[in-house]
Amino acid sequence: MNSDQFEHDKHHVGHDTGGREVEITPALVKHFIAATGDDNPWYRGASPLNGALAPALILHSEVYHDVSWYLPNILGNLHTRQEWDVFAPVAVGETLHTRSTIVERYLRRDREYLVDEVFVFNAAGRLVSRSRTHQSFLIAKEQRGEGFVVDRARERDATRTFKAGERGGEAIAAPMRPITEAMCMAFSGPAHNYHTDRQAAIDLGFPDIVVQGMLSVCLVAEMMTRRFGIGFFNGGKMDLRLVNVLWGNETTGPQGRILERQPEGNFTRAMVEVWCEKADGTKTIVGTASAIEL
Repeated sequence: MNSDQFEHDKHHVGHDTGGREVEITPALVKHFIAATGDDNPWYRGASPLNGALAPALILHSEVYHDVSWYLPNILGNLHTRQEWDVFAPVAVGETLHTRSTIVERYLRRDREYLVDEVFVFNAAGRLVSRSRTHQSFLIAKEQRGEGFVVDRARERDATRTFKAGERGGEAIAAPMRPITEAMCMAFSGPAHNYHTDRQAAIDLGFPDIVVQGMLSVCLVAEMMTRRFGIGFFNGGKMDLRLVNVLWGNETTGPQGRILERQPEGNFTRAMVEVWCEKADGTKTIVGTASAIEL
């Protein structure tokens, strides 16, 4: 069977976007803490598993390690949805193996979406996490005119107002945190790009540094880890929609409400409505998460 046409197309469903081996060193964990502000004492030692544990999303941006899967028109591209399943804890010092594949491609309004799925395995071959990143690209190829592709006024549009936290339930809160340019550089650097540099952002159609959406995803995971502990490392799930842009130097924080508890074998799974919001209440992420309640 002739498959040449697929071999030369890096954007089709089923395209293997590669993988690598990553040692989870104390230095890597220290860098994660600097980039996110998530300084859980378990990451440094004295965890319930008798040793330092890596953050559940220690390889948060593995999907972006090689962006050859991106469509050519990167003007105004946005991370729009993030799915994550956490299957097992990872000890600091372990070596992990990753593999990525394009698993979906679809159209919605003026954007085309690619979904890249990343599997992470430990040295024993056990699957420790799986994530699906939905990245959107503008369909229009013509040169942009005056103004920005996405500007600050967008989030004030009534269509970009999202209700969350209005269905009751047990509240889970985390402190608000300013996202500094230094954090952006630690999280998305060291290269100058639209996540770390204002001019690079302007060149891609944004008025300011676009905080990488995965940073807010990490904040939700931090909240879930602090509330559910090992129950998030073993079977934690997130399905998050990135609905508004978080700009550099803004303040944000995750929130959650446990809406119900469902039996799951010998355990109980807590079903949580989650979101991230800015200091003025603008929602940047809305979605669901769950974890085993121990």
